Amino acid sequence: MQEKIQSLRARIDTLNLKILELVSERASVAAEIGALQSSMGSSQYDPVREQTMLDALVAANRGPFDAATVKSLFKQIFQASMQQSQKQEKRAYLTSRATHGTDTVVTVRGVPIGSKHSPVLVAGPCAIESEEQVEAVAAQVASRGVKLFRGGAYKPRTDPYSFQGLGEEGLRIGREACDRHDLAFVSEIMTPSDLPLFEEYVDLLQVGARNMQNFHLLRTVGRSGKPVLLKRGLSATIEEWLMAAEYLLNEGNPNVILCERGIRTFEQYTRNTLDVSAVALAKLESHLPVLVDVTHSGGRRDLLVALTKAGLAVGADGIMVEVHPNPAIALSDTKQQIDFPAFDRYLDDTGYHAKLSEKRVELYGF
Repeated sequence: MQEKIQSLRARIDTLNLKILELVSERASVAAEIGALQSSMGSSQYDPVREQTMLDALVAANRGPFDAATVKSLFKQIFQASMQQSQKQEKRAYLTSRATHGTDTVVTVRGVPIGSKHSPVLVAGPCAIESEEQVEAVAAQVASRGVKLFRGGAYKPRTDPYSFQGLGEEGLRIGREACDRHDLAFVSEIMTPSDLPLFEEYVDLLQVGARNMQNFHLLRTVGRSGKPVLLKRGLSATIEEWLMAAEYLLNEGNPNVILCERGIRTFEQYTRNTLDVSAVALAKLESHLPVLVDVTHSGGRRDLLVALTKAGLAVGADGIMVEVHPNPAIALSDTKQQIDFPAFDRYLDDTGYHAKLSEKRVELYGF
């Protein structure tokens, strides 16, 4: 009896190998079909074709499996074959760690951002309003060790009658203040035709949340030799965010920094919702540096310290925060910018007065 069992098991082993060979051969043929369909711009999934195959299999079935079991078995084979085909056809995206295994480090006016380098702080007003305002903020943040200064010269505003920025004059003011205080200048570009101006005045070109999927702008900025800071759109998925970065890399600009700035949700207590999982996922899926804009994320001064710690805890390579001499009279974002005494408290409470290590041991005491 035992010999009979062993003999039957040997037959099963042989049949298993034959089934594996046939399933593998089927997968290769399916992949070839899928490649041809993709080259024609057709979907690899054809529900009519799948149903035709299942009907033929059920008609040919002579047992012992019933029709439902046969369908279930072959649906698994169909699905596995399609997944394998899609995997082979999957494009090697430039943003992906599968394509670029090491962390990208973007250097902005001598400041390295990303990988093993300490997190950076980008600070400055929401909008450039005057020479006096910019000089005061630039002097203040530079005296506190900040190396990157943010300030908007062109402001995309929801209300068309609100302050729209000083334009080229704002860029000039920002550039001159940054030169006086040895700061890198970060400012948002909104229009492709403005690129020559920004290349003259700005060190780090910011593509704002509302322009994340302005593909003409992305292509134009991607052809620039300047580093680019790409903010996540207000309601953009992580995949859409990374694909926007792909536009920049595909145009030949490897110096791209991602920025999570909060997304729109049903929450009313905050201006936006900081998606810390997006920061962690962007670091896992992409080799690009990731910053967190804590000002726009919550829209509340009392959340800046907590959001900063959260961003650094999940691996952010830097933080953006808005600073103004007198937020009460600011021409934009009055409720979320902080004044100079509050900025000093922020630095103390987050530990940014000290040089943070890769694992942020100075901040968290790990």
